[in-house]
Amino acid sequence: MSTPSSELPGPPPAQPSGTPTQIAGQQTAPSSSVPAGLFDPTQTPATRSRTNTLAIVSLVAGIGSFFAHVVPGLGGFTVALVAVITGYLARKQIRQTGEQGMGLATAGMIIGIVHLALIVIVVIGAIFAIFVFGLALFSRSSG
Repeated sequence: MSTPSSELPGPPPAQPSGTPTQIAGQQTAPSSSVPAGLFDPTQTPATRSRTNTLAIVSLVAGIGSFFAHVVPGLGGFTVALVAVITGYLARKQIRQTGEQGMGLATAGMIIGIVHLALIVIVVIGAIFAIFVFGLALFSRSSG
């Protein structure tokens, strides 16, 4: 009793080793192993949990504007103006992207606006004081 050779169990057929040859432009799957969704720009939960950078800049500039008067050339006026502008831009971006930081941007804008208003009041007061001092000085010398 002999069995035909075609029925004898033998080693399985050899599988091709290595990766198949790929031609550029004909790949069906990405060749990198980046997890799906990690860098997906349409993914909104990652975007919403992030705080807008301009909102942080606005708040820091608003607070820092009170201390920037000691820096020659920069001054508190410029830094307060930066706080107002970046706060406005941050609020606009937050409405479009849904990021966090609306309160930070608003606070930075308000602090910047208050500081600008205080600067205007001080300048007007200084001009008024110079006018009054000059008037008092010149009225004495003419009498």
